[in-house]
Amino acid sequence: MPERPIRVFGDPVLKARSAPIETIDDGVRGLVADLLDSVKLPGRAGVAAPQIGVNLRAFSYNVDGRIGYVLNPELVEVRGEKEPTGEGCLSVPGLWHDTPRHPYARVRGIDLDGQEIVVEGTGVLAQALQHETDHLDGILYLDRLEPAERRVAMREVRESDWF
Repeated sequence: MPERPIRVFGDPVLKARSAPIETIDDGVRGLVADLLDSVKLPGRAGVAAPQIGVNLRAFSYNVDGRIGYVLNPELVEVRGEKEPTGEGCLSVPGLWHDTPRHPYARVRGIDLDGQEIVVEGTGVLAQALQHETDHLDGILYLDRLEPAERRVAMREVRESDWF
């Protein structure tokens, strides 16, 4: 399946809490295929289902050649003090801001067979795990910015050609 168009800031699906996946069926298998196809494009560390218009708890990731997905992910552990980390988002194109993120994160969820999976890491993977689980709770990285940085970012959004 081809990659799906990315929804951008202002689309209501990005601010809604995603529903848990109750049944793994052909629709969910197709969603995973679309998420994996969408995240394989250059420059993409993760894609959450709401970003492709689906209000379900699922995301894909692509960090350092490690590509995968998680259904019904829960951020179960973070470690370390939050550090400002350069971050962008496909749903907020062209913007890049220092976002407070923990240096370690662990996510627990299931795969297409209903088996538990755990994804954990540091650096960009930790950042991606936090970023993508935020999407599933209707939180954009802009919501995590310090107040002064958020004001700058929101001005950039309003002045962008895509908003």
